[in-house]
Amino acid sequence: MPQLSNEQFSALRRHAEVIEADRYGEKVLKLADGSFLKLFRRKRLLSSATLVSHARRFASNTRDLKRRHIACPEIIDIYRIPNIERTAVHYWPLPGNTLRQLLALPCETHSKLAHNLGILIAELHNKGVYFRSLHLGNVVQGEEGQLGLIDISDMVCSSTPLGRLKRSRNFQHLFRYERDVDKLRPYRNEFIEGYVANLPDKVSDHFRKHLSRLFEQIT
Repeated sequence: MPQLSNEQFSALRRHAEVIEADRYGEKVLKLADGSFLKLFRRKRLLSSATLVSHARRFASNTRDLKRRHIACPEIIDIYRIPNIERTAVHYWPLPGNTLRQLLALPCETHSKLAHNLGILIAELHNKGVYFRSLHLGNVVQGEEGQLGLIDISDMVCSSTPLGRLKRSRNFQHLFRYERDVDKLRPYRNEFIEGYVANLPDKVSDHFRKHLSRLFEQIT
């Protein structure tokens, strides 16, 4: 992993726009050329980031997604920045708008968007992708209507489809966001049918009921 000096980091972030920050400092920067720099800090003294940095994991996940033909950001490089005790991933963003942005606008195609989201999640699960950061702000629709993922550092990819338990647990991540559920609720049937469309009959019946219950639990 290349190391950036303080001078190199300052030059890279010159004229950057701060997209996200917290009390510890900057988290996401939009650089002058339109590329993005996502900064990671180690949150605990003993953590998985000690062995594999979040930046490396982000880059590795893009490779895993591309092998599965799922749209995601394009990695430029990953860095270690000792002066600010951060690692960073430098990437070209996935063009488009998040589903959270799109569903907040008046539109006649929201039902199709919800249906396609169900199809995307089914594709992820069938291809062994457990996306812990699953919410409408992390799914992007491109200009041609295809859906893809962003903010993908917190993800596990396996070589086999996810079982029922992991699928159900993954949906819990999505249903934690009440405002997202509120946007999807008018199109719940389209969303559910998109997800179950290509599942075996017994599994399809199970998740049709399970997802219906999840929508009913959040009012």
